[in-house]
Amino acid sequence: MAGEVSFKQIMTGLKKGTYSPVYYLMGDEPYFIDRISDYIEQNAIPEDERDFNQIVVYALDTSMQNVLERARSYPMMGQRQVIIVKEAQHLSGDTELLSAYLTMPQPSTVLVFCHRNGTLDKRKKVAGDIARAGVLFTSKKLGDSQVLQFVDEYVSEKGLTISSKGCSMIAESVGADLCRITGELDKLAVSMARSGDKEITPELIERLVGISKDYNVFEFRDAIINKNIFKANQIALYYEKNSKTYPIQMVSAVLFQYFANLMLAYYAPDRTEQGIAAQLGLKSTWGVRDYLTGMRNYSAMNVLGIISELRYTDARSKGVEATGNSTEGLLRELVFKILHQ
Repeated sequence: MAGEVSFKQIMTGLKKGTYSPVYYLMGDEPYFIDRISDYIEQNAIPEDERDFNQIVVYALDTSMQNVLERARSYPMMGQRQVIIVKEAQHLSGDTELLSAYLTMPQPSTVLVFCHRNGTLDKRKKVAGDIARAGVLFTSKKLGDSQVLQFVDEYVSEKGLTISSKGCSMIAESVGADLCRITGELDKLAVSMARSGDKEITPELIERLVGISKDYNVFEFRDAIINKNIFKANQIALYYEKNSKTYPIQMVSAVLFQYFANLMLAYYAPDRTEQGIAAQLGLKSTWGVRDYLTGMRNYSAMNVLGIISELRYTDARSKGVEATGNSTEGLLRELVFKILHQ
């Protein structure tokens, strides 16, 4: 395996026992960086060899020169050694040293750099050298639809199931922090193991995670998508009474993202689930049905008008053309305009 690759490609190779001489893991989403480095740390060499042939260091406690000197050495009574450099963004030393090492990396060394909250400049020579000699991976933050898919896939890996509503509740409760999401899902999985059940229900999420199954923002979005006038207005009124928890700017941002994607879906050459997934850049058809439903309920011209209303409402909520309490009744007004386009 060589070059910049995906998380799944890297994990597939590792699980087959295929290790590259260097992994440079970088980006703003620490979850994927930690998953890869943790797997290497726990599986690359037998446990009884780790005292001699595995080292985990923090960049502030070492230098590039020291790391590469260790990388050039041979393992003791084993087939390989593992060196993991945490917080590699703070590693001192010229990257030319790393480029020189990569011209002939030690084949019995697995060298892992964990570079959080940023990336290498890919225009620099060292980035190309890493990609040619080993694995260069950029861990990116997930968008809302990707987070929902992540929740669904993570639950499936544990042999459990979860509804789209349950996925939405988790995403709303925790946000896009994948480390926190997996922590909450692990907590739910432990509870499921005790009960023997296989489905993570909204009721269980409400009890253990602490978010309403009836008033979460994705339930509101679902009511808008399906033109459920009563439910959409019921939730909008609840949000207005609890505006600190559900500020209109947050709620309208969720709607804006949906309708912006719905507009893109109208431009899909192929309006099947697969075609729309490709148009929206989704890795699977998970969640595409929401857009198919939206296309049945809102014409392209309706969507253009809704996007305009969402922008106008967002501006008013931030003080533009404000008169008195600018947010009072604003969300219900927006709901009326969306549902009666």
